[in-house]
Amino acid sequence: MARPVTGIAYLGDARAFRDNAKTAEDLRLALAVLLPLEQGLSIQQTADIIGRSVSVTCSMRTRFGRVIEGLQTVPQHKQELRNRAHADLLTEARVLDEVLANASTGGVVIIPRLKPAIEAKLGKSIALSGIYRMLARHGWRKLAPDTRHPQGDPVAREEWKKNSPATWIKS
Repeated sequence: MARPVTGIAYLGDARAFRDNAKTAEDLRLALAVLLPLEQGLSIQQTADIIGRSVSVTCSMRTRFGRVIEGLQTVPQHKQELRNRAHADLLTEARVLDEVLANASTGGVVIIPRLKPAIEAKLGKSIALSGIYRMLARHGWRKLAPDTRHPQGDPVAREEWKKNSPATWIKS
C-alpha cells in the first residue's frame, strides 16, 4: 500500500510559488507539491508530468518543505550562470566592449594580447580557447585570412610569381 501524500501545510505556499515562478524549474518545484495534493496524482504520475524521475520529484517535494520552514535556502538556478561560465552574458558583453573598443573601428584584434586585459576585467584566469568561444558567442569573427607568413620573403614571393611556368600548355 502506498504512503499517504504529505505536505498539506505547504499547499498555500506552493500555489503562491507557482503563481510567481519565473523559470521552468520553479514551476516544476511547485507542481511537484501541488499535483499530488490537488489532483490526487501518484508520485510516478507527477514525475512523468514534470519530466523528472521519481527520486528527484520526491527530493523536490522535501526540499520545498525545508525551504518554507527556513531550514534550507532556495537553490540557485543554472540560468543565472551558465555551466562553467566565467561570467554572465551581460558582463561578458560589457568586458568585450571595453577591451575591443578600437577593434570596432577597423583595428586589428590579436587575441593573445587581449587575454591579460580580459582576465583583469573579469578577475579570473581564462584559457585562450575560452576567450575565442566568448568572442564567437558575441558575434566577433575573423573577417580576413592571413595572406602571407610573417617570416616570409615578399621579394622572393614576387620573383616566383613572375617567373613561375604555366601549369598547362594549350595544344
